Amino acid sequence: MKATMSSPAASVSRRHGRGFWFVAFAFLVGMAYSTLPTPLYAIYAERDSFSTFVITIVFAMYAVGVAVSLLLAGHVSDWVGRKRIIIAALGLEIASALIFLLWPDLPGLLAARFISGFGIGMLTATATAHLHELHGRHRPEASSARSETVSIAANIGGLGLGPLIGGFLAQYVAGPLVVPYVVFLALLVLAVVGVAGTPETVEVLPSRPRYRPQRPGGAGSGRGFWLAGMAAFTAFSVFGVFTSVAPGFVAGALHQPNRLAAGAITFVVFAAAALAQTATRNLRAQVRLSLGSLAEAVGLLVLVWAMLANSAPLFLLGGALAGAGAGFLFKGAIGTVLASTPARSRGTALAGLFLVAYIGLIVPVLGLGLAVTVVSSTAAMIGLSIILIVILAALQVSARRK
Repeated sequence: MKATMSSPAASVSRRHGRGFWFVAFAFLVGMAYSTLPTPLYAIYAERDSFSTFVITIVFAMYAVGVAVSLLLAGHVSDWVGRKRIIIAALGLEIASALIFLLWPDLPGLLAARFISGFGIGMLTATATAHLHELHGRHRPEASSARSETVSIAANIGGLGLGPLIGGFLAQYVAGPLVVPYVVFLALLVLAVVGVAGTPETVEVLPSRPRYRPQRPGGAGSGRGFWLAGMAAFTAFSVFGVFTSVAPGFVAGALHQPNRLAAGAITFVVFAAAALAQTATRNLRAQVRLSLGSLAEAVGLLVLVWAMLANSAPLFLLGGALAGAGAGFLFKGAIGTVLASTPARSRGTALAGLFLVAYIGLIVPVLGLGLAVTVVSSTAAMIGLSIILIVILAALQVSARRK
């Protein structure tokens, strides 16, 4: 009798275990697609004579789409369910890929990037919360470290994988502005199928709360939330630089026109971030914050040195250091919010954190794009690095006073 009674529970647990990996795959594919165009921007720029500022505008449309989505829809999975929002988000990524294929002119690029950003805004917080809950149902006695590691690896790892795949296909396969999108269309459809068979983890109530846009603080935990937000802001500022203007700099100032090289440098930044997050799972938040602030600051200084010396190896080293620092900081931010937020408002709080993070993706990149219209790219990068190092120092001081 005992075995018979436990069998349904074991079956449900296995479904949650399989669902965990389906959602992780969907999260990885969605995030990889979002950075797929990174090494392709130089091709668009060469084809249509785009300036660096136009490229930053195209990139900013993606980040604006994410921010708008986080404001309007990033938190509604707490009411309507995780699966519905994840599938809808993947559907928007599919629509974006179709626009890239059918409307490859500047207005189409802007529309495709905005739609992709809107989908990613729905996906990030929702998939992070869903993975956390699926893990809890599958392994109720285990800590949340596994779900945090996998969700961050899918998020940051996907962001790094996209440029690597895009750069490889653009360099070695005919149709560099077609084949990458066709490949990811197939992967996105496969991800939708996988998520459709995943268990829901939110009880959808017949009556829902009155809809309100997400506030940056959301359900965050006061001062602790804003410390996490400051860490996420600086982390995503580095990510923004390497997914927007850095590939153009690699192709121009560093004389490395190979598309795979541009994608590989961006991949190294995100790979370093993912490895740093995995390596710090047992460190205290205070230590992780200190390491992250130091590594990102040093990495920014090395990047400036690389630009002054026109050195590709130094540029790669600086990107790896800055990426590792960003990884330390972002893991600390995610862990702080997950640990301090009740399950009923976890999606809302994560959406608020990602909103602050993606503001960090928009503002510095736009500032950099504007700056290079009046000063050299090196001078613009020096100015951005000084601002970010000041923020990192303020983060250190605030964290010590917490």
